[in-house]
Amino acid sequence: MARWLPRSTDLTRFCQKLNRVKTLEDDMMETSFNRCLSTIDLTLLGIGGMVGSGLYVLTGTVAKEIAGPAVIVSFIIAGFASLLAALCYAEFGARVPKTGSAYMFTYVSVGEIWAFLIGWNVLLEYMIGGAAVARAWSGYLDSIFNHKIKNFTETHVGTWQVPFLARYPDFLAAAILLVATAFISFGAKVSSWLNHVFSAISMGVILFILIMGFVLAQPKNWSTQEGGFAPYGLSGIMAGTATCFYAFVGFDVIAASSEEARNPQRAVPRAIAFSLGLATGAYILVSVVLTLMVPWHTLDPDSALADAFYRRGYAWAGFLVAAGSICAMNTVLLSNLFSLPRIVYAMAEDGLFFQVFSRVHPRTQVPVVGIVVFGLLMALLALVFDLEALVQFLSIGTLLAYTFVAASIIVLRFQQHKGDVPTPGASGQPNAEPHEGPSGGELKEYESFSDKLHLVDRGKSKEQREPGQLKAAFEPYLEFLSDFYPGEVVTVAVVTLMVSAICLCSILVFGNTHLHLPTWSYSLLLVLFSLGFLLSLLLIWVHEQQHSTQTFQIPLVPLSPALSIILNIYLMLKLSYMTWLRFAVWLLLGLLVYFGYGIWHSKENLREPRAQHVSARYVVFPGCQTPTPMTARGDTPGSGGTWRWQRRNLLPQSGESPTHLLLVPLTAEPLGLPWVWGSTWRG
Repeated sequence: MARWLPRSTDLTRFCQKLNRVKTLEDDMMETSFNRCLSTIDLTLLGIGGMVGSGLYVLTGTVAKEIAGPAVIVSFIIAGFASLLAALCYAEFGARVPKTGSAYMFTYVSVGEIWAFLIGWNVLLEYMIGGAAVARAWSGYLDSIFNHKIKNFTETHVGTWQVPFLARYPDFLAAAILLVATAFISFGAKVSSWLNHVFSAISMGVILFILIMGFVLAQPKNWSTQEGGFAPYGLSGIMAGTATCFYAFVGFDVIAASSEEARNPQRAVPRAIAFSLGLATGAYILVSVVLTLMVPWHTLDPDSALADAFYRRGYAWAGFLVAAGSICAMNTVLLSNLFSLPRIVYAMAEDGLFFQVFSRVHPRTQVPVVGIVVFGLLMALLALVFDLEALVQFLSIGTLLAYTFVAASIIVLRFQQHKGDVPTPGASGQPNAEPHEGPSGGELKEYESFSDKLHLVDRGKSKEQREPGQLKAAFEPYLEFLSDFYPGEVVTVAVVTLMVSAICLCSILVFGNTHLHLPTWSYSLLLVLFSLGFLLSLLLIWVHEQQHSTQTFQIPLVPLSPALSIILNIYLMLKLSYMTWLRFAVWLLLGLLVYFGYGIWHSKENLREPRAQHVSARYVVFPGCQTPTPMTARGDTPGSGGTWRWQRRNLLPQSGESPTHLLLVPLTAEPLGLPWVWGSTWRG
């Protein structure tokens, strides 16, 4: 029986496979795509991705069915939570200017299986987003013609009564997706030009809505006679916030397009900041005028803004708004169809998804196979699924991606420099140049080798703290933490922080309603999990982090990403159980794809074993004289092979003799020998 059980070494190796991180190229600017997008192009892509059906449809849906006029507060909170996530995306997009967005960011910092699951959910996010926008586009066009298209379809094609499916097949929504797919296939320049045209029209219509809306505003629509400002209370506001996240998915398209930006270091952070600020302002102001024009409980969820103008007697304005909304939704369609194939391309290029999707057309320089296949899938979803079911399912994937990107920021910021991530425009050489001391000796020469350094005599390197090491000020109080590899404690603390956040949010959301906890246990659990969250945050903070002025960095790390994590988790738990059930089924399908294909075809898995199993141990021998450079060979006890030993100088502190660093690459990983065998030399 025991021989059928997996050995501990096999389990360890399997876990290492699941958590291996992506190896980045030396030249981050090298790409098979066309780097042709400016800051303005990226900003308009972001605005186009955010200001569409969310503005024209979601505002009315949330106001009528979830939050009332307090939808304004829902958008403010959702905008703030999105800002925290957007800052994380901005740092990653500038630092790793590769397509793939949240998938790529998770892969380079957390691990392969987590990256695949995030990428898998982002695929669904974009597919559902495109399908939902297409159905909203169809609904608005139908409202212009007094619902004649809907009536014709129901009469001549028929209807069905199936949960989660639409009442009738929407052929118009499917058709617009197929047309948009054709335009996206022509290349990034054509897509960007179309987006500029539709965005300009959309922003003009929004300006018209705000001016006319404030002229027609009636404050009595927020009065108690109409149900008040927040008829569903705080619970409705927070539930509305979770759904409103759908509106802010668009800034993700900027990170996904970073491999096609001319200067991603500057363009990506600026475009994300500009587009998110403008979109949040538009959502808040439009929510104000919509709920002041007509009573919130009389809104038409399918075409709220156009219907509000029709009911106030301005049919011409309603027609103009409906036409403008169609232009705005075209930009969202373009954004979704632009981003999705690039996520698929990144996964296929890494070997985690089917290789056919990594093909780039030589003339248009776009992943044309992914564009066509996923454009057809979007059209199928738009044809048969209901808009509300699509929108709710979309939010959970977005929130999960935001959570992992925030956690990835913390992990990456406290990791040691692996030659550091090469910055765009660099010569292709990692930042591993040795620092020169006053005596001209080489300092920190070990940085360009292993990321798991172990120095015996740490007292001699207190002034040379690396990212992930305990800060010198806290070493007298937390000396036991110095025994870990740099970054190890931070990684454990991030996991603990996320577990504490999940437990804390679960108590807040379900403690009184579903769990029916008594007051004392409810309070005790809140205190315990809050302490766990804060202690994890403190444990991260007492370690050194990377500091760079070359690219944008999110301020207040780890506090800002931690706030993003807890807010995203809280909003995820506010979604319905059916959303979670559908999400679990999709995750299960993703795991089948990963273990059936991705784990075996991963490029990291196919790298030669030598690159995976070489490690190093570092031993400091104090009190040696300055030697002449030399190397030596010595037999490895029990290995049947040899080690190559090399000495390196460490700059001594004043009044001390030079210290020698002995580098020992292990040729046989399974030995697991903790220290160096052999003898030392004296000059």
